[in-house]
Amino acid sequence: MSGLWVLFLLIFVSSIPVIAVYIWFRVARYPFSLIRFLVSLLAGAAALFPALFLQNFFPSFFPAVGKWALLSQIFIRVALTEELSRLLMLFILFWINSRFLSGAVAPRDEAPVAGSTQPLSYSIVKQGTAIGMVAGLGFAILEGAVYAASDTGVLLLRVFTAAPLHGACGSRVGAAAVMFRSHPLQALFRFLTAVVIHGIYNFMIIMPGFPSIAAVLIALSAFASSILSLRGGWEYGGIFSGPAP
Repeated sequence: MSGLWVLFLLIFVSSIPVIAVYIWFRVARYPFSLIRFLVSLLAGAAALFPALFLQNFFPSFFPAVGKWALLSQIFIRVALTEELSRLLMLFILFWINSRFLSGAVAPRDEAPVAGSTQPLSYSIVKQGTAIGMVAGLGFAILEGAVYAASDTGVLLLRVFTAAPLHGACGSRVGAAAVMFRSHPLQALFRFLTAVVIHGIYNFMIIMPGFPSIAAVLIALSAFASSILSLRGGWEYGGIFSGPAP
């Protein structure tokens, strides 16, 4: 089998969780069009590049020495940089949408001034959660293809652990992205939760003595929590306004 076909096969296998989520959105009749889905997926995949850039220059900013070397490697160099990159790409996506796509990050009556205690629409938070979940899965596709290209033995492990993990963390980052303007503390909490979950998963994967099933359970339980937060759908409107599918 040629290298090109192998690459296509790796990408297809890595896309299984994405296909499953899209089918779920359609069956549940969520107002999430194919274009919206693909744009979110692309934004998540693009987040891999700033993450690699930050990780490459990590030693210059955070010299990892001494007993904290492993923790800084796991929680800062990997988990923090990847979640920051995901948050950055979602901010860029929302900005492009509001400036050039005739959409809005939130309806006009749900964009309170900074410091306001006005509650943000639960529907808008759900939309941010869904966009972040899809973006996380997009990140996992590209990252999984990169890993599997060098070691195909890790592909199935990443499909059933890393993909749900990135989807779960991405959902929390997506919710944070739509909340930062009006509720910065809640947004920061959601973002840090994503970093902690990501870091704990990485820690259990690489540390000897921890069974792999523990990392699997963390990834799947976090992803299940994100799915439960989206159940019931949301009112149409807000992020990426346009005709429902």
